[in-house]
Amino acid sequence: MRYLKRAATPSVALTDDTADVQAMLDTIRSGGEDAVREYAEKLDNWSDDFILSNKKRYQLIDEVTEDTKADIQFAWQQICRFAEAQKASLTEVRIETEPGVTLGHRLVPVQTVGCYVPGGRYAHAASALMSVATAKVAGVETIIACSPPRDGSINAAVVYAMEIAGADVIVEMGGVQAIATMAFGLFGNPRVDMIVGPGNSYVATAKKLLFGEVGIDVIAGPTESAIIADENADPITIAIDLASQAEHGPDSPVWLITNNENLGQEVTRLVPKIAAGMPTQHTVIQAWENYAEVVLCEDRQEMVVVSDNYAPEHLQIMAHDQEWWLKNLRNYGSLFLGEGSTVTHGDKCSGTNHILPTLGGARYTGGLNVHKFIKVLTWQQIDEAANRRISAVGARISRTEGMEGHARACDWRLRKYFPDEDWDFEVRTRAELENR
Repeated sequence: MRYLKRAATPSVALTDDTADVQAMLDTIRSGGEDAVREYAEKLDNWSDDFILSNKKRYQLIDEVTEDTKADIQFAWQQICRFAEAQKASLTEVRIETEPGVTLGHRLVPVQTVGCYVPGGRYAHAASALMSVATAKVAGVETIIACSPPRDGSINAAVVYAMEIAGADVIVEMGGVQAIATMAFGLFGNPRVDMIVGPGNSYVATAKKLLFGEVGIDVIAGPTESAIIADENADPITIAIDLASQAEHGPDSPVWLITNNENLGQEVTRLVPKIAAGMPTQHTVIQAWENYAEVVLCEDRQEMVVVSDNYAPEHLQIMAHDQEWWLKNLRNYGSLFLGEGSTVTHGDKCSGTNHILPTLGGARYTGGLNVHKFIKVLTWQQIDEAANRRISAVGARISRTEGMEGHARACDWRLRKYFPDEDWDFEVRTRAELENR
């Protein structure tokens, strides 16, 4: 492989906000709602109520045009249909592994979830659907949705998306203070068990620092997109799609992996031209110049290796034999097969989730989905007869590990259930167990 274009900045330079965010979290943990109010006024110039009233909710919804409502409804239906199919793929288990030994697992939704919806550069109505609707389909009992207010409220389309998706509480708040509010259970809301949704670096850091105290979806960085293309691909389509994804932010990497040098060179020429005609040209050109790469490979096997090494958040395939790519690629957040499948579809309305791993996270996890909101809880039931073998093995393994207390829990069952049995291995007597 060789590079037809290298990134001016070798990797995304993540700002280390840990100290600042930890200080904010500590302040809110000790100062509670008063601290949140101070941060909201200082950072967002917001001093109104945080909990969106029903009256204001419906006033905002009335501002949304019918055409916009119809589009959001379509996206919501697509997301729900796919989420329901994902949920149906999960089944509870009950199996008798040998006589008297019954094992199983239950599927139990997380009880309370906080959904963060960013609201800085863009109005992310689709993000509200991705998190809230998916949690709702999973069976989450209480969903709290937060988004930063601008010009007197959360964006009206975002509120409508939260409403139809099933948010129980809508909070007009953003940033670290929103994450803390959900995690600590402020303003009359319950503490959430899990926080999901994208956000800026401060939001991502807050989620990371709170992980363990609450669950999170993924640790997210700037949006990434890659395209695999062969000699039959259309360079204009590729260039437009790369430029569209670079629009996310000036630090959003986009990558082209190809086996055709002419295609790679043409795309490299076209992207700046296409960007120059976009309202967000400054953002796109920055991302393209600093973080974009075009990689030339010998064959499709090498293209797979390169792509899996990037482990991109979004991966488009514009190459023949799409089933081969589906079978052989391993590391990606979401896959888009064929020219007709652009990342925008997944970002907005096709039905798959757009909250996905970045920064190589696709090597070990997928994106947000129904399964993330459902706990797989194991259980077992072992009758007296089965203890003859299970407790015997349990005692012996425990002593092999040096865990005498564990062994004695098994010893007792052997003595209690089989009082007349002579054992050919060490089993403490009742007197020994009672320390008599």
